[in-house]
Amino acid sequence: MHEKFRAILIFGPPGSGKGTQGKFLSSAGNHYHLSSGDVFRGLSITSPSGKLYHKYADQGKLVPDEITIEIWHHFVMGLIATNRYFPSEQFLLLDGIPRTMRQAEILESYLTIKKIILLETGSSNILIQRLKRRAVIEKRLDDRDEKVLKKRLDVYEKETYPILSHYPKEKIVRFDASLPPLEVLRDILIALSQTLA
Repeated sequence: MHEKFRAILIFGPPGSGKGTQGKFLSSAGNHYHLSSGDVFRGLSITSPSGKLYHKYADQGKLVPDEITIEIWHHFVMGLIATNRYFPSEQFLLLDGIPRTMRQAEILESYLTIKKIILLETGSSNILIQRLKRRAVIEKRLDDRDEKVLKKRLDVYEKETYPILSHYPKEKIVRFDASLPPLEVLRDILIALSQTLA
């Protein structure tokens, strides 16, 4: 039986700063930030995981939850094998996964979730402006179309946000993501200092 990975989930709608806070926390606390986007964007098309992923993506289909977690787990094991992530010393700071209730259920056999950082903003306009700014800075074409952005926010509200009900309320810590990123980081460090230490 494999040892479960200690994890902190970073939740929030697109544009709430999940990636930014994950990077801050990994460099500030020597933990490993893993974005699901990085996992899939980093797949070699010739690797077993890459072939599996592209089989679905090339047909415009969503990758089934079981296969998504299988690819994710394979990637994590690769990080361990190449001495980039040390499970006994580091938390996995997970951003972008789980995205469905089924993924949350499957991940239970791999993770011990210590806390959930929930980044919230009261306004979708703030999120849309941030995503448009990111599109320019990071040259991310998927962040330019306002209709697409609104659809992604809608998907988060309907499909991803409800996953939080799967976890005990006392593990969820809410933060105001409309504040400047360094202020959000300060709030997270104050609230989670004992967990992250």
